[in-house]
Amino acid sequence: MKKLLALALALIMVFSLCACGGAPVAEAPAEDSSAAEDSSAAEAPASENVVKIGVFEPLTGDSGAGGKQEYLGMQYANYLTPTVEVGGVEYTVQLVPADNASSADRAPTAAAQLVSEGVSVVLGTYGSSAAIAAGPTFEGAQIPAIGVTCTNPQVTAGNDYYFRICFLDPFQGTVLANYAFEQLGATKAYLLGELGNEYDNGLMNYFEEAFVGLGGTVIKDNFPLNNSDFTSYLNKAQAEGADVIFCPVAIAYSTQIVALAKDMGLTTPILGSDTLDNNTVLEAAQGSSVDLRVSTFYADGANPEFDAGFKEFINSSSENLTNNGGNDNIAAVSVMGYDAYYVALEAIKAAGSIESTAIQAALWDVQYEGVTGNIAFDDVNGDAVRDTAFIKIADTENNVWVSGGSQQVAG
Repeated sequence: MKKLLALALALIMVFSLCACGGAPVAEAPAEDSSAAEDSSAAEAPASENVVKIGVFEPLTGDSGAGGKQEYLGMQYANYLTPTVEVGGVEYTVQLVPADNASSADRAPTAAAQLVSEGVSVVLGTYGSSAAIAAGPTFEGAQIPAIGVTCTNPQVTAGNDYYFRICFLDPFQGTVLANYAFEQLGATKAYLLGELGNEYDNGLMNYFEEAFVGLGGTVIKDNFPLNNSDFTSYLNKAQAEGADVIFCPVAIAYSTQIVALAKDMGLTTPILGSDTLDNNTVLEAAQGSSVDLRVSTFYADGANPEFDAGFKEFINSSSENLTNNGGNDNIAAVSVMGYDAYYVALEAIKAAGSIESTAIQAALWDVQYEGVTGNIAFDDVNGDAVRDTAFIKIADTENNVWVSGGSQQVAG
């Protein structure tokens, strides 16, 4: 039904344009002179046709490190492919960033900024809470958004204009529960997340359901917003005899938890979701006995040609290197950002237009073979059809992630 409504809307738009005199012609959206210029946005010559792609990411705040890495993948894709042909006309692709500051409160304002900038499609965000909060803004403006690594089911549910290319938390939670029970031999798990955070608590619930179903038991705690001392929580995990600690939390919290585990000499495996697949989290465990394992979207080395090119791009500027966390380790979110950019281009080409409603209608049928695998959307919510997650294990001696294999468990 959602797909049919989208197609009908696109047809209405085409007929109305024809009635105004002639066939529809793709035109770049007019510049909004009242919108503040962002120095990080790519500039395009005024004489060129331009299609704007919004980048809705946390560039500051608790998830800023992940948002910057996700954006870095989009920037690399834009560097390699800076134009797209639309109806026989070549358009320069301009990335327009808006910082949602890792906040559900800030997210609608950042989304409204992109709407005012006249973007045709949006990529992001890293962090499900911000995506959920901004969804109504994009839907109201009839601008499609392509979620990159926002895994909570609520992101797309009931919203015809939010799609996503990543797996969902019911699947990820089940994968991690199976991994803990079957691969780590855990029968008691300690679950820790931020109070009121949809992403954290959603994943904890999915993990708990699967883990208990396998015969395990869980102890579950929430910490308050802006908590900075996790001593009591890790002590409780030890005192309760937990075999594994599952903490699907934001980067700012996970680095503190891992650093504390390092100081405590904690050897209980720490199991994290995709948010912990970050260089700063890895560095927090460096030189320790911390057993850190995370689920993620891409395994380093899976595509050597891509890895080599992206590492070269990371090292090509100090800004890129800084935004990647200070080294050239490849984060899966960067690769997902790269793939999301090309999915957007495929939708623009399929639409034959830079009009947002036409792009939204075209997205339903887009199929793209990306670096992270085949990308297609289901007909119900616009969710990605994905059945594989990867496990990474921290090599704390060499400060790199090593492969823990792939997991294909029905979620």
